[in-house]
Amino acid sequence: MRAVEAIANLHTDDVERAREFFGFLGLTEEAMNQGWVARFSSPDSDACVQVVTRDATAPQDSVITIKVDDVDAAYEEAQRRAYDIVHPITDEPWGIRRFFVRSPDGHVINVARHRS
Repeated sequence: MRAVEAIANLHTDDVERAREFFGFLGLTEEAMNQGWVARFSSPDSDACVQVVTRDATAPQDSVITIKVDDVDAAYEEAQRRAYDIVHPITDEPWGIRRFFVRSPDGHVINVARHRS
C-alpha cells in the first residue's frame, strides 16, 4: 500500500466565505463541492485544500485525507496495529471507500480511495 495524495481538511462554518478566502491565495478552482465539504485548488499546480462543515457520515471530522492505492490493506494494517478506528471502512455514496483512524497524537485521519 502506498499513499498517492494528501489533502488538508480544515473546519469551516461557511463554505462560501472559505472559497473567497482561499481564492485570494490562488486556490481559485472549485474541484468539488458537496455542500458539507468543498475542495479548492490552483489551476497552475497540484495545491489544494478541503474545507468541511461537518462530515456527512462519520462521527468526527478528519484533519487530513490521505488517499492510498489499497484502502482495504491500510484498514487491515490499522486493525493489526490496534489503532483506534473512528469510522469503519465504508463505501460512501459519493464514490469513495474510506475509514477514519486516530493517529497516536490524537488526529483523526481520513484514509480513502476512489472506487473504480
